Amino acid sequence: MSLWLSAIGVSRGVAIGAVHRVHATDLDIPEYHVEAASLPAEIERFESALSDARGQLAAVREQIPANAPPEISAFIETHLLMMQDSALTDTVAALIREHRCNAEWALKRQAEHLTAVFDEMDDSYLRTRRDDVMHVTARIQRTLLNQERSIEAHAGEDAPPPVIVADELTPADIILLHQQGVAAFVTEHGGPLSHSAILARSLRIPAIVGMHGARRLLLDDETVIVDGEAGHLLAGPDGAALEFYRHRQKRDERYRRMLGMLKNETAVSTDGVRVAMLANVELPDDSKDAADVGAEGIGLYRTEFLYMNREEMPGEEEQLAAYRRVLRSVDGPVTIRTLDLGADKTLGRAGTGKTSSNPALGLRAIRLCLKETDLFRTQLRALLRASAEGDLRVMLPMVTNIQEMRQARHLIGELMDDLRREGLDFDARLPVGAMIEVPAAALAAPQLARYCDFFSLGTNDLIQYTLAMDRVDDEINYLYDPLHPAVLQLIRMTIEAGAAAGISVSMCGEMASDKRYTALLLGLGLTEFSMHPASVLEVKRAIMGADVGALKTRAAEIMALTDAHAYRDALDSLSQQLIG
Repeated sequence: MSLWLSAIGVSRGVAIGAVHRVHATDLDIPEYHVEAASLPAEIERFESALSDARGQLAAVREQIPANAPPEISAFIETHLLMMQDSALTDTVAALIREHRCNAEWALKRQAEHLTAVFDEMDDSYLRTRRDDVMHVTARIQRTLLNQERSIEAHAGEDAPPPVIVADELTPADIILLHQQGVAAFVTEHGGPLSHSAILARSLRIPAIVGMHGARRLLLDDETVIVDGEAGHLLAGPDGAALEFYRHRQKRDERYRRMLGMLKNETAVSTDGVRVAMLANVELPDDSKDAADVGAEGIGLYRTEFLYMNREEMPGEEEQLAAYRRVLRSVDGPVTIRTLDLGADKTLGRAGTGKTSSNPALGLRAIRLCLKETDLFRTQLRALLRASAEGDLRVMLPMVTNIQEMRQARHLIGELMDDLRREGLDFDARLPVGAMIEVPAAALAAPQLARYCDFFSLGTNDLIQYTLAMDRVDDEINYLYDPLHPAVLQLIRMTIEAGAAAGISVSMCGEMASDKRYTALLLGLGLTEFSMHPASVLEVKRAIMGADVGALKTRAAEIMALTDAHAYRDALDSLSQQLIG
């Protein structure tokens, strides 16, 4: 008999495969006493498992996909650092000796102690760190129990691809399982904005989250169909259902081939509006992915990779070489964002060692750079020198007020004078802009525009700061709403302020990558999109089928609505207009 289950679809696509149930954090932990003579061997067993777990994560870090968001690297780096903390290494060994217990039991006791400490903290951000403790200790436990993620034993030559069904999965789990050829992921917990959901989208793996009780209701090796867009899972499908979804898979493949034909087409709407299609990239070599889909340049080049997972800060020459490399590989403008560390991205071993009680709202991004001026000067000098090589733009993250722009501009002017004295080339008219990702910046956009050559809307942070919610907190992810009237008002205000000042406005957040919002963004006046390379062709197709003039009229009508239901219905109708 067939069984339908529904939850939250977070990564589009259809997969047909066989269920493979796995456990992440809800493991069955054995508890037993160890003879005194065997304690050294038990401690050695724990230390060996800890070393193996570190090695797994280090290997995963090297396999992170090029188009994965930077949060994924930060997530794995955080777990690696936790595995080196004495609260795990020394304390668990001490518990084994003191209580003469097995390593799994000692690790469980320490994990419960640490999570209890985090639960008692007043700060909501720090309370969410308990999940990191659970993930890290569970990874070590699985190594101790010989239950690490492996599907090889379930895969024969003619076996259907596995569909992983788990309580939850970390980004590291997903990368490891992706390497083993899984067809889809289904988890009982999680939300659409979790690190794992974002990674599944980057890898183009169909995925559903929040499917409570899935492991209890599904059986190992039974055939299931996963629809990652609708959030549906069909277990025990009949022949008609299998035929229907296989047809869907073939249709999706034809659609992807059709999109490939748009690579060299210009994004022009039906009424002649030219739209720039740019790409977000993480590493110098990622620019090839952007070129492969016909992106016209780089709208967001993140520089954090230069600073993470190392003992010393990158010098000017190292940074210069990286910036030159990406400029030489791209035929078009390259917008490089200055260092954006803090919140969920840290300097790791090369850092200052300082922490904030609320990193998301603390010393990060432009705030950190203006405080650590030696750090900022080195990066700006490298950027200025690289500007002699091509069409470079410098973008400052998390700008909140005019004073920050003025300080940064003043510092850039000083460095230009230094370079002139040294006889080094640079672009004296280097464009400098601001990321609009704080509501205060959007509200002050008309004044801020006087000090900027361009704006770029970072909607990921703009939405979470506007709505006062952590976008990766599963408990409140239902509040994350790109279509909230306040969010759309801030986006419109920024676009209008840019137009009035004669400066360009782009969008580089996740919202720009989602074709459901393309019609609305065009209607609000956006003409420069920057996104993951994987989304460029799909959004381009939507733009080429749009009448921007009509969309502007409709968007203005929708924004004037005061009835909540009418507003939502109108937005839903508009979002479907360009989706094919």
